Amino acid sequence: MTQHTATPSDPTTPSLSAGSPFASWKGDHAGIRVPDFAQAAAWYREKLDFRVSPGLPLGEKTLAFLSPAQDDGFRIEFIAGPGCTVSRPAFEQLLDTHEVAGWHHVCFRVNDLAASVTALRQRGVRIVSEPRDVPPLGLRFAFFCDPWGNLFELLEPLAATER
Repeated sequence: MTQHTATPSDPTTPSLSAGSPFASWKGDHAGIRVPDFAQAAAWYREKLDFRVSPGLPLGEKTLAFLSPAQDDGFRIEFIAGPGCTVSRPAFEQLLDTHEVAGWHHVCFRVNDLAASVTALRQRGVRIVSEPRDVPPLGLRFAFFCDPWGNLFELLEPLAATER
């Protein structure tokens, strides 16, 4: 096993491990299960300006990919259709989300967190955690969720002068 040490430029990120047998791994997508393809695709298009690939039949279900407005490097995979009978809770606050096991959230780095949260709020998106600063990590974050309880984080680095 390779030892990781923090890099001087970002003390929260361990250094790269080129000797790992998994060194070629890169993030590609995260999967979300939703009950209805058309409804979910419309929500992600209208509320988040995501681009939605044409759906591919998968038995009675539909498989598709979502991409943020200007990012082709990371996608969200939809698996939509029958059988999606257990819903995630409709979170009212971030602390409530810690009661659910498994994947917690997907995070997107943004240039202006306040403007992003304002735009989400104007589009009727549920904000689960208002923007807050975490100076020891050098970041500001906020959380929102989709109508199916899938949680998303928005992250903005704090300016060096704010630390």
